[in-house]
Amino acid sequence: MFQIGEYVVYGMNGVCTVEEIGPMNLNGLDESKDYYTLKPLYTKGSRVFTPVDNQKVVMRPILSKADVCKLIDEMPDIELIDVENDKNRELTYREAWKSCDCRRLIQIIKTITNRREKRLAQGKKMSACDERYLKQAKDSLYGEFAISLGIDKSEVEDFIEKRKLKREMVFTY
Repeated sequence: MFQIGEYVVYGMNGVCTVEEIGPMNLNGLDESKDYYTLKPLYTKGSRVFTPVDNQKVVMRPILSKADVCKLIDEMPDIELIDVENDKNRELTYREAWKSCDCRRLIQIIKTITNRREKRLAQGKKMSACDERYLKQAKDSLYGEFAISLGIDKSEVEDFIEKRKLKREMVFTY
């Protein structure tokens, strides 16, 4: 069970703070059941109420700083998503995003970035589906990384690039 004040990832809401734990006094709800009151960090004025024993939506602790750094170091080895059919691609992106798994989010980002480069080389624009899922994946991943690393969400991409460069320099000597 999570504790008040703890950061968690809650489904598509992203990183949330656990504000309260306890029964809810609302008509139709079992008053003997405990609920989390969650405050999404990146959605102003929003609250989420979910049963403590909810199995329908992914709820997990955020990654530690060490785990984030390790994952960044492993990014070059994370494979792209291999889906040729556009309808299946969107379904695959959606499933990966809903999983709240950072590796899967990285796969989305790498795959769409790769597709964008290929499309631009052909004189084509990025598809609306790719744009939407790239934004969602980055928002989710960078939101969690920011809290774990103790930096602003806008600084995460630079942090990743600097860490990659440092790592490359280490391996070239």
